[in-house]
Amino acid sequence: MSDWPGFLRTAVGGHGLRAVYQPIVDLARGVAVGYEGLIRFVDYPVANPEHWFAAARDHGLGGELQAAALRAVLSHRSTLPRNCFLTVNLGPEVLHHPAVRQVWRDEADLRGLVVELTEHVAIEDYAALEPDLDRLRAAGALIAVDDAGSGYAGLTHLLALRPAMIKLDRELVRDLDQDEAKRALVEMVGTFAGRIDAWLLAEGIERAGELATLADLEVPLAQGYHLGRPGEPWAPVTEAAQHVLRRHHQRPNADTLRRLVDHPPVVHDVSSATDAFTDPAVDLVVLCDEHDRPLAALDDRTAPVPIVAPGLRINVDTPIGDAALRTITRADWAQPLLCTDNAGRYVGVVRIPRLLHALAGAR
Repeated sequence: MSDWPGFLRTAVGGHGLRAVYQPIVDLARGVAVGYEGLIRFVDYPVANPEHWFAAARDHGLGGELQAAALRAVLSHRSTLPRNCFLTVNLGPEVLHHPAVRQVWRDEADLRGLVVELTEHVAIEDYAALEPDLDRLRAAGALIAVDDAGSGYAGLTHLLALRPAMIKLDRELVRDLDQDEAKRALVEMVGTFAGRIDAWLLAEGIERAGELATLADLEVPLAQGYHLGRPGEPWAPVTEAAQHVLRRHHQRPNADTLRRLVDHPPVVHDVSSATDAFTDPAVDLVVLCDEHDRPLAALDDRTAPVPIVAPGLRINVDTPIGDAALRTITRADWAQPLLCTDNAGRYVGVVRIPRLLHALAGAR
């Protein structure tokens, strides 16, 4: 866009920059313990922040624009709720920039601040970052690695920086409740985070099933639209997310099917399944009667009419081993278990691959 130089000169002066804040939630307690500060560009023909920062790098104003964004986000820091931290995004390529260093000098005390190193530019020399990272740590800030598991944020990146917080890439979180391989990878990163004494934070949670699975995996921190959208300071956790976490923590501790449950969409007539399958993330729909008793699992979105596949109904508090013994008597192993409560009402489904994975883990 030919007008970028003029827009950038205006923006680096702080004009048209608005800070918004997204809650970061402690999944063990269901409360916000931090906020990520994000920047929005208002009153400009281009609103996408990624386009702005890419244009700033192209025009040699990357450091100045990121410094202006930091000042906008930090302007509300004094009102941050007690015992909450604030995370800010910063490209490692501008750590040494004079405008960025001046922001830290003006703030002085950086306790309660987490600096997320973003992954838009590859790091060529980790040693060159150390002086600035050491100054940030000495002033009280913590260092986080953003989007771990994608782009440049590989194992070398994590080993070199030894961050205090690791943020999982949202692609690892998307449909986590339906993908056993993603669960395994999240568990692996969680183990690594524990070994280096770092917090693990999952971002991009948009569905209740993803949130419940992260709680099952004991991921400590999470953020995403299902927990709270970016907005004015300091928004609470959504009621929908609190409900999911309360239900999770009220479950019995026994090793039962409850910890394996997924929550695909529910319909009460077969024709409604067609609409549900328009969502690419949906590969399964559960048909229930008027009393919320599960009748069947619906799959095969490619068929003109979804196939009705009667499933095994089983109490959600059944021990995993007992459920497996019942499962092996079935002719069709592809269909999930339809889990019910003590009154026979639908609770969720357990997919057979996840059941087998839990058995292998127990051994």
